[in-house]
Amino acid sequence: MLHFFRVPLTILLLALSITGSHAFRKYRHPEIKSAVFLSPKFVLDQGSVVNEYYTNIDFPRGHIAIKGLNAEVVDEAGHPVPLHETYLHHWVIARYYQRLNATNPEHDDHQKNKKPDHIFVRNSGICQNNSLGQYYGLGSETRGTVTDVPDPYGIEIGNPADIPAGYEEGWLLNVHAIDTRGVEDKLGCTECRCDLYNVSKDEYGRPLRPDYIGGLGCCYDHTQCRLRDDSESAKRNLYLRYTVKWIDWDEFIVPVKIYIFDVTDTWKRLDNSTGQNSEHECHVEYNIEPCSTSGMTDIRCTDSKRISLLMPIGGYIIYGVAHQHSGGIGSTLYGEDGRVLCSSIPTYGQGKEAGNEAGYIVGMSTCYPQPGSVKINVGETLTLESNYSSAQRHTGVMGLFYILVADQLPKPRLSLRVPIAKQVNKVYA
Repeated sequence: MLHFFRVPLTILLLALSITGSHAFRKYRHPEIKSAVFLSPKFVLDQGSVVNEYYTNIDFPRGHIAIKGLNAEVVDEAGHPVPLHETYLHHWVIARYYQRLNATNPEHDDHQKNKKPDHIFVRNSGICQNNSLGQYYGLGSETRGTVTDVPDPYGIEIGNPADIPAGYEEGWLLNVHAIDTRGVEDKLGCTECRCDLYNVSKDEYGRPLRPDYIGGLGCCYDHTQCRLRDDSESAKRNLYLRYTVKWIDWDEFIVPVKIYIFDVTDTWKRLDNSTGQNSEHECHVEYNIEPCSTSGMTDIRCTDSKRISLLMPIGGYIIYGVAHQHSGGIGSTLYGEDGRVLCSSIPTYGQGKEAGNEAGYIVGMSTCYPQPGSVKINVGETLTLESNYSSAQRHTGVMGLFYILVADQLPKPRLSLRVPIAKQVNKVYA
């Protein structure tokens, strides 16, 4: 009887061993690919601003998992440009589906009952109304902030099952950069103070509120920050150089969802039949008032802004990072029981070279929890706290927090191999 069982068990063990070994190799040693791309050229002169949107940018194609994405401003020779010359307010990369052979969208506005040429594919965050729907976005901190997604996780894109029939996947890049060479007030220009830009209307021609003293509404494309009297024209061609890392999609990758929380979110619960349980309006930016009106500031002055938000789904945090502007001193995301889910602290530069510019945030610390150690429950109330120094006024600051969430933990590899081997040994014993 032993001879009768020997052949099928041996074949079964061999088959499982081969399959298990193959799975183990793919799980432990994914082939990470990397490519460097350049945005279209943009031109900046002293004190000028560019806030351009580029569609159909170069980006990896196919069913893949993004493993990291970062960027920086470079000149025509490929040299990194320091923040004290060109301040990178932000860069944003967003995903969309584009109808095959699509024409310019505005040409089709009059055609009723026609599918749109472009469908914006938002992240999983709770902000609404075209706000913070991007997949990636950083600012001055971009060179010193890690964006790598740990194994075996990845941001899934290009899945043919998700792309509507007749469409293809596309990517949009937004670059907002401010040239501060020769300006009267570098910090004021980077914080988009309206008086320095001499504007009273936004980019759509709408009058600004009387109490709007600074922010994105004052430093839009082609605006000009106030120059010193001795400033001279010095136009130059610049690019955003962005690096994408990815792996080909396979069954062993655990997909993650992107959530972006905003400390300025004003939201309310909804009780309706649409299935939507809350309405969110993320204002993205806010101002920091000085802690003293006497002119005698205290370096210990801190502005702390907090907001409580409902997490629509549950899952495990596998990455987290905050986004702040100059004056930021850190941000923390708390769970419902007060536990710290992730804290992100800025690093300020100490020199003049690109990546270490004194007075600028040149990096944000990131969180990489041990797998399974930081779980968010469905419907859990999270609290986001954003802290800034209020030793002086700051305008147009941000308090965003990015997290990557996995619905499940990775399954153990080779889990069937050991029990089968033990069973075979017992049979032969």
